[in-house]
Amino acid sequence: MIIKVDTNIELRQLEQSDSDDIFIMIDSQREHFGKWLPFVEFTKKLSDTENFVSKIVNAPKESLEYIFTIRKQGEFIGLIGYKDSDKLNKKTEIGYWLSKNHLKKGIVTKSVEKLCDFAFNKQGMNRIQIKCAIENKSSINIPKRLGFKFEGIERQGELLTGDIFTDLVVYSKLKTEK
Repeated sequence: MIIKVDTNIELRQLEQSDSDDIFIMIDSQREHFGKWLPFVEFTKKLSDTENFVSKIVNAPKESLEYIFTIRKQGEFIGLIGYKDSDKLNKKTEIGYWLSKNHLKKGIVTKSVEKLCDFAFNKQGMNRIQIKCAIENKSSINIPKRLGFKFEGIERQGELLTGDIFTDLVVYSKLKTEK
């Protein structure tokens, strides 16, 4: 599946063949990603990424999470997708990361907007949340720009590299608020 974001950006559903691009980007930008993404510390070799991708693409239909590569003119520049989806209660969370060379260009904001539309209108979701490390101001600005409501702080909600807990800011959007 491909979701067009704009004339240059598209979201392509994750495939096993994306493993190389993902690992190379993580490995070449460890400092950039490692500050906020706990999995970077455990992504030491290509097989780690291949295993991660395999779990997603081979998941049973009832537990499938839509994860997409973010591509600019065909070039891999990041990942975005749903996590911890609860189909019974019609809610999901969106997570994302982007190459440092493509930050502050509105790419993730527009991509999140497209995923919200997909979740509400194609998947029948009622609620979407985004959680961001409290000090990750760039990430926090995305749900704010898209009209998500601040819900609160999940105290020590994520363990970062170096065995450091960070508080998470929680934002949500309901289908009726789109």
